Amino acid sequence: MNALIIFALLIVLMLTGMPVSISLGLTVLTFLFTMTDVPIASVALKLFTGIEKFEIMAIPFFILAGNFLTHGGVARRMLNFATAMVGHWHGGLALGGVVACALFAAVSGSSPATVVAIGSIVLPAMVRQGYPKRFGAGVVTVSGGLGILIPPSIVMVMYSVTTNTSVGQLFMAGVIPGLMLASLLGLTTWYLARKNNYPRMPKASWGQRWRAFRECAWGLLLVVIIMGGIYSGKFTPTEAAAMAAVYAFVIAVFVYKDLRIRQVAKVLLDSASMSAMLLYIITNAVLFSFLMTSEGIPQAMAGWITGQGLGVVSFLLVVNILLLLAGNVMEPSSIVLIMAPILFPVAVTLGIDPIHFGIMMVVNMEIGLCTPPVGLNLYVASGITKMGISELTVAIMPWLLTMLGFLILVTYVPQISLWLPNLIYN
Repeated sequence: MNALIIFALLIVLMLTGMPVSISLGLTVLTFLFTMTDVPIASVALKLFTGIEKFEIMAIPFFILAGNFLTHGGVARRMLNFATAMVGHWHGGLALGGVVACALFAAVSGSSPATVVAIGSIVLPAMVRQGYPKRFGAGVVTVSGGLGILIPPSIVMVMYSVTTNTSVGQLFMAGVIPGLMLASLLGLTTWYLARKNNYPRMPKASWGQRWRAFRECAWGLLLVVIIMGGIYSGKFTPTEAAAMAAVYAFVIAVFVYKDLRIRQVAKVLLDSASMSAMLLYIITNAVLFSFLMTSEGIPQAMAGWITGQGLGVVSFLLVVNILLLLAGNVMEPSSIVLIMAPILFPVAVTLGIDPIHFGIMMVVNMEIGLCTPPVGLNLYVASGITKMGISELTVAIMPWLLTMLGFLILVTYVPQISLWLPNLIYN
């Protein structure tokens, strides 16, 4: 009964148009002060201790690094390198966009940032080359989702903070699924381009490819710094994020010189604003998690599910449906912070690996980013392409079906996620 009251109150507040973070906080406070005897001091204490985790500091650093890279010309150089490598195939520029999204995802940690950085360059170029606008929009909108699957990933950090799972292992677990999904999206793009005879680019010489690689090498080196540093034990994921922010600043301002010193203040301000928003959501989600635990809701749900005889296969199917529905109306950070404390204990009870469960959740979040009415990637792409959300939704359908097929694969073949972390950490 308490669970029904809590979720009914949360849904009612969200339906009023109130932001998710405020809805969470008000739900917790209303329930605690009207239906329990929890002292207000413990709520205030939980607000502070909830975000007193070292791993949370990685989030503002990754946001800052991503913003420096977005404004610093890294995306353009990555796109040039990608098109030099695959531009001569059917739909070469579109394929280059998919590869560039994968490369930029490996340094930014954010899907909307990837859509903005790559989409704003590749979409006008595709239209000039004679591609249908709808095709280009579909490629970039969905490929931008790779930003939260290919490490580093802000959503993975949030899952780690919520469930006390290793960020390093999650990052490693995202590598193979990320590369697989990028390949599948590229294959879908190539098939559609070949079928419709879309333009191809002249084949680049090895000299041109080498020049393009050298130009984007400073950006790609960031992947080595982050993943190499974490894997070798030189620094923690949080320290890696701080290193990434400093390195991104240096290459954007002093190496590529695409970002002027006077523009740095605006990048810092934008990053601080986005970080504050996410930290506010995390704070309220921590309170919500505290309420769930104090009322014993996750434990009761785990008991009910095991009592119904739901096995791993059925449970994962239910979780996927639940997360896909949530993805239609909420953004990834909120979903992870609300759903993970409820679903994670049940998954552990059923013997599902926490790392595999995390990657499955992230793939669901990717799909949610591309589905209306709240898909962030759709809104970002809509701003770049000046296309309506409904038109964009139709445009992304072939790639969205590819992602749904990949979700089934990741869900029921755990080794896709677990092989690399098991190899490295065992």
